[in-house]
Amino acid sequence: MAELKMPEINYVIVAGNLTKDPVFRETTNHTPVVNFSVASNRKYKDSSNQWQEDVCYVGIVAWNKLAESCRERLRKGSAVLVDGELQSRTWKSDDGHNRSIVEIKARRIQFLNKRGKLTDVDNGMNGDEDELSVISEDDQSGDYTDDSFDKFLSSEESDLIK
Repeated sequence: MAELKMPEINYVIVAGNLTKDPVFRETTNHTPVVNFSVASNRKYKDSSNQWQEDVCYVGIVAWNKLAESCRERLRKGSAVLVDGELQSRTWKSDDGHNRSIVEIKARRIQFLNKRGKLTDVDNGMNGDEDELSVISEDDQSGDYTDDSFDKFLSSEESDLIK
């Protein structure tokens, strides 16, 4: 009998708002990396037909040019749409305990806030810029406008970002 092979699929898409400012750093060989967490909300009707809201907090890590773009563009509360892959990592804490985490290693991030709407005046952007941007981990040219994620937004969400 032929052996069945499990497909190697590891693909995640999540939308949410940053729970706090991203943490940017560089590795010992000067590779940029940023970590942040998003809160992804889900609304549903419970057994008594009342609307409820559930929140899922997801950790994100981005590297290289993608990390630099996040440092420039994201703040607490920023809305993002992230696609990437799940990764797990383990380490030993200061008190000697083994720790582990599962997070999303970002491949692409779409910044859902209009560029002029960030509250940080030192972000190097002027209020005239009004497009949404998608940054990919292999993008070498910087920001570009892309609407490929728009199909995942409801009409109400699309109206909010226009």
